[in-house]
Amino acid sequence: MCLGISIKAQDISSAFIPLPNHFEQTGKKAFEVKEGKTVLYVSNDSLQFEAEQLAAVLKKRMNVTLPIVKEKSKRCISLVQDGALKGNEHYQLTVSADGIEIKGATSAAIFLGIMTFDQLLLGDVCQTSEKTIAAVKIDDSPRFGYRALMLDPARHFLPVEDVKFYIDQMVKYKYNVLQLHLTDDQGWRMEIKRQPKLASEQYYTQEQLRELIAYAAQRHVQIVPEIDVPGHTVAILSAYPELACQHLQGSPVKVGTTVNRMLCAANPKTYAVLKDVFTEICDVFSAPYVHLGGDEAAIPENWAKCSDCKNMMQQYGYEKPAQLMTPFFEKVLAMVRDGGKKPILWCELNNIYPPADDYLFPYAKDVTLVSWRYGLTPTCLQLTAKHGNPIIMAPGEHAYFDYPQWTGDLPEHLNWGMPITSLETTYRLDPGYGVAPKDQEHVMGVLGTLWGEAICDINRATYMTYPRALALAEAGWTVMEQRSWDSFKVRLYPNLMDLMKSGVSLRAPFEIAK
Repeated sequence: MCLGISIKAQDISSAFIPLPNHFEQTGKKAFEVKEGKTVLYVSNDSLQFEAEQLAAVLKKRMNVTLPIVKEKSKRCISLVQDGALKGNEHYQLTVSADGIEIKGATSAAIFLGIMTFDQLLLGDVCQTSEKTIAAVKIDDSPRFGYRALMLDPARHFLPVEDVKFYIDQMVKYKYNVLQLHLTDDQGWRMEIKRQPKLASEQYYTQEQLRELIAYAAQRHVQIVPEIDVPGHTVAILSAYPELACQHLQGSPVKVGTTVNRMLCAANPKTYAVLKDVFTEICDVFSAPYVHLGGDEAAIPENWAKCSDCKNMMQQYGYEKPAQLMTPFFEKVLAMVRDGGKKPILWCELNNIYPPADDYLFPYAKDVTLVSWRYGLTPTCLQLTAKHGNPIIMAPGEHAYFDYPQWTGDLPEHLNWGMPITSLETTYRLDPGYGVAPKDQEHVMGVLGTLWGEAICDINRATYMTYPRALALAEAGWTVMEQRSWDSFKVRLYPNLMDLMKSGVSLRAPFEIAK
């Protein structure tokens, strides 16, 4: 018997995050799970991993062990791949007294259905304790196809097992991309066999990265590498100081201390090193994208004072040093395209504060841009629509998870006066910014960024990520008319408990209990 549980706990949506876009409780007889009689049926061998995940969910929630079979029987739990369903992530979950079916056109869609099924059992605790499952119909697909979180091992290295742990949590909430910020002024974290001097003291071997990529892919997560150029490159310059601008040749370069150094745009050796880097990056990573950074380039301190860069400006007929970003990225983008990848860059405008009215330099149309600068996302949305660039939304005021979650909260050091990004602030994000549907068709999705200057280990990383990542997950998946802050607050509680039981360090959002 289940006692002391509120009526809300019997609502089938009480633990759904993100909220499915269509679900109903049919009111019909529930399905009974009977160990020794109930089996898990898979329609083909390619769903073996998904079946194992479903079996693990039932073991965790109901303490039952169900066999996985290849022949369908009465009153079984079925995983069915059905090409008639449109969309790679469109799934249907149906529960009746006669059986349970999770159906999708792809294994990824079925995996997402299993994550929803897990939350159904988590929230409907009374029925779950009795090994019964409420009769429901869920027909669900995401608002946006790109739903990402970012880790920054360049600043503080995170071991492979910690990154796997992070992936295990994010997939519960239907994230499908992990961006790894692998290089910055504080470190270079990937082995480059043709340029072995690049690797910092702690780094990922290519074998480790391939293992991590395979682990993520099994869970339907793509890992997008970020190699930041032409700025944020002290780690490169510490290994190859000759790649610095002419006037900085011989100036000391210290990883973790030196800042505002750039690769010289006029130095042919720059492109020779980067060619080796991106050849190996494109070979190791299976995701279709490579992130190239392109942000916060300290052009006045570097290219504007470099005699070689000045000569290059004259050759191109340029009046501003920032125009050198065009030939620089023409060369780098070609390297990525040759590797069969699509480029991503941070969206930089001609002013770092509002007002701004154009890009810093002309981006090629195959470049996906990421909006990030505080207050400039509406302008980036308009410009990308005008110029034909896809855009990913990571606005600092909603999606920067290195920012404190409450007054006086972490980070307690390396805090440059960061604004507060509360749980509610994150939840209030509309990735389409309320514009007409045709003006947001190029929005790919959302990205929650966790810059690592003050993120010393995985416990700090998850503390800063959760629960805000739950709010961003709903922003990326659920249509606006289905979303409600008051509903989200209620659905948060069982998920917070579940995360803590999974060993996840998180911030308790005391403010929602007011």
